[in-house]
Amino acid sequence: MTAQHNISYEKPGKYESSRLEKIHNVIFENSISGSIAVANEIAALIKAKQKTNSFCVLGLATGSSPIKVYEELIRLHKSENLSFKNVITFNLDEYFPMKHDDIQSYHHFMNEHLFKHIDILPENINIPNGDCTIEESLIECAQYEEKIKRLGGLDFQLLGIGRTAHIGFNEPGSHQNSSTRMVTLDHLTRSDAASSFLGLENVPKKAVTMGIATVLEAKRIVLLAWGHHKAKVIQETIEGWITTKKPATYLQHHPNVTFILDQEAASLLTRVNTPWIVDSCEWNSELISKAIVWLCEQTQKSILHLTDKDYFEHGMESLLAIEGTAYDLNIKMFNKLQHAITGWPGGKPNSDFQKRPERSTPEKKRVIIFSPHPDDDVISMGGTFDRLVEQGHEVHIVYQTSGNIAVSNDEALKFAEIGRVFNPENETYSKIIEFVNQKNNAHADIIELRNLKGQIRQKESLGATRFLGLPDHQVHFLNLPFYETGTIKKSPLSQTDIDLMIAKIEEIQPHQIFAAGDLADPHGTHKVCLDSLFMAIEQIKHQPFMNDCWVWLYRGAWHEWEIHEIEMAVPMSPNQVLKKRTAIFYHQSQKDGVMFQGDDSREFWVRVEERNKDTAEKFKALGLASYAAMEAFKRYHY
Repeated sequence: MTAQHNISYEKPGKYESSRLEKIHNVIFENSISGSIAVANEIAALIKAKQKTNSFCVLGLATGSSPIKVYEELIRLHKSENLSFKNVITFNLDEYFPMKHDDIQSYHHFMNEHLFKHIDILPENINIPNGDCTIEESLIECAQYEEKIKRLGGLDFQLLGIGRTAHIGFNEPGSHQNSSTRMVTLDHLTRSDAASSFLGLENVPKKAVTMGIATVLEAKRIVLLAWGHHKAKVIQETIEGWITTKKPATYLQHHPNVTFILDQEAASLLTRVNTPWIVDSCEWNSELISKAIVWLCEQTQKSILHLTDKDYFEHGMESLLAIEGTAYDLNIKMFNKLQHAITGWPGGKPNSDFQKRPERSTPEKKRVIIFSPHPDDDVISMGGTFDRLVEQGHEVHIVYQTSGNIAVSNDEALKFAEIGRVFNPENETYSKIIEFVNQKNNAHADIIELRNLKGQIRQKESLGATRFLGLPDHQVHFLNLPFYETGTIKKSPLSQTDIDLMIAKIEEIQPHQIFAAGDLADPHGTHKVCLDSLFMAIEQIKHQPFMNDCWVWLYRGAWHEWEIHEIEMAVPMSPNQVLKKRTAIFYHQSQKDGVMFQGDDSREFWVRVEERNKDTAEKFKALGLASYAAMEAFKRYHY
């Protein structure tokens, strides 16, 4: 479902497969290719305006979605001499109250991600002001609108989309005729921003935003959405009815709008998720598995109870025509899922390899579990980790980042104060205490504070790995440099990061690698850590030991692989569930009010237990054996 880089507007609903869609959209393989296409369209517009000696008026967005677009525009400026001297920009929004130099401000964001790297004239940059009084804001919002109109409106508006379907900060309830104004932020919007502010309590409750009417007056609109956490709101916006409850649906009125999506963000669109409903489709193994699981959910039947009639009544008669009877299909699917279930994640000795997800040889394997943060290993695959150790494999845990940004200042202050009690002459503790007590959001953590936070997470990790029986010399802390910025914004992945990954893989020469395959946020730590692994593998895959190395991907605390995607499911007994919970409890700095809780109030151990239980229940509903819980994995082929 990969699109080319031509994203010119096309009327939605032209073909049978897209008849439910009310907004034109293009699906790219990933966020990088989609972002490059958008940057190329913006660059072409800028150049076209230069030829007529006129301004190019751009509406710009913030957040993680447009980052790669801005990176590509910077590359075009530096490598291909794209000039921005004829560009005038208007940003969508800004938090209120918010000083311009605060590291969480959109003034700071735009400067760091775009403006300071290009030749745009400072007087041509316009961002709503969050550093004023409410009375002053009323006047400035009117002036913002007037300036846009005086320039003839926006030539191009770049948008992201929030999970409340907000565009800009136009939250549910925003009117189609709204203009630039101050708004109160939805709780879910603030929850999604909590990680950037190191806690929900620090997120402003208000913001200044460009209005719906202003956005809709733009001559061209492109909206970006990446990752499966945007899939639901994208499906509702593109296929649903226009409603004030979902402001992005107003875009259905616009004559020239395109949504640019990656495969995960597009995954719930009907033509992608259940293509057999809207049109004939090319059946392959993955689509057949997905369709049968879906059919079980629709009929509330287990796999072996499905009938020819069920297939016909749910638009899957073409599958029967190709594959034969329901009985034949059902047996194949049942066996596929049954063979994925194993209590031997490292392979069962002296077993039939063809009927199990892992090889039986070598009997004892060298295993690397890559953990992006110092708790993802036990949160996401603690039961499998325990099984691997108990079954005698040489397991190595490799923590890719320090995770220091996720330790609260209050937690660090507690340790610093204890340290000063026992070592009052140590100036480091005093320096940390003074910094924390005078914390200013405009500054990144000092190096001493970052180091202390990193040590807190490291010792918690050792507590958990020791509990699961792993020797300390098989626990490794890479502290990849891309992460060590002291702020939420990380540095780009570099060859130094990749070299550290390569060195550890070459040192251990594993038969198995487990890694976090959570792709929800293309700029999140999990995704960057996964990219570092993929890049490392690409550079060393021709080495002889890599011929015997299989890579298994696990998901994070929020999501699990879909049943049809699972290639290895490791069941857990009630006792193993409790053991996994205890291992998670060793990470005390991430318990009881964890900093990046999001809109889910459950603690990590509760989330993951319910997720593992739900996976087991889904297998049971399909007619498989009943277990207390299951951890799931999907194999990566390189």
